[in-house]
Amino acid sequence: MKRAFLFSLLVIGLSATGQQHNAWNNKQCAVVLTYDDAIDVHLDNVIPALDSLNLKGTFFLTAASPGFAKRLPAWKNAAANKHELANHTLFHPCAAMPDRTFVTADYDLTRYSLQRITNEIRMMNTMLEALDGKKVRTFAYPCGDTNIGDSAYINGLKSDFVAARGVKGAFVNKDSVDLYNVDCFVMNGQSGAQLIELVKKAMQSNRLIVFLFHGVGGGHAINVSLEAHSQLLHFLKAHDAEIWNTTFIEAAQFIKRTALKKKMIMQDAP
Repeated sequence: MKRAFLFSLLVIGLSATGQQHNAWNNKQCAVVLTYDDAIDVHLDNVIPALDSLNLKGTFFLTAASPGFAKRLPAWKNAAANKHELANHTLFHPCAAMPDRTFVTADYDLTRYSLQRITNEIRMMNTMLEALDGKKVRTFAYPCGDTNIGDSAYINGLKSDFVAARGVKGAFVNKDSVDLYNVDCFVMNGQSGAQLIELVKKAMQSNRLIVFLFHGVGGGHAINVSLEAHSQLLHFLKAHDAEIWNTTFIEAAQFIKRTALKKKMIMQDAP
């Protein structure tokens, strides 16, 4: 009996180790590449680079951006090629602060009502559906600002979104993630080696890493070089047996399915 009990423990331990090693869609880790603000370089630099390696990205789009409004057919093509078009609001409202000189009085989040932000976000969903035909969507908080006064405005929008991305720099553990404020790493000036090192840490810890890019080879004050971005993409491609490159919505849906399966197993346990 004792021998059988020890063997059972060994099998359970090996199984758990294997499941951890293949924690993300049978891969060691997951990597989500997100790009904010509908900048021209996303269409000109990023999407061609992703497509050349058959990698996928999530693009958090703002309708007021010239890179969105003037290039609708290009975004429609991106969606047809399996990139995710995600919601980053109509006008990118942020709370006005001394170091945010780009925030105008009209789009100062501190002057918004809950109804206004809700209406604008839902209208953006409608615009995105006109491009890709999809009703299931994810969201990213402009500037990482989550509140109107003391209220988290996502609370009234959870039925509209699978998940929302925040801006806190941390890796994501699928067993303890808040899907309506998912952590990410904001990239600004890092080298290719630094980007790759972050992925290696995600691989070692079997976690998800979400990258947040703005400019890639220019186009924004927050920027990484084309070379650094390319080195990251080629590393992901070279290690696709271990790394699951996916979109933000697919990662969130996977986390939800995994949590549901775990709950069902717990309920069925004697």
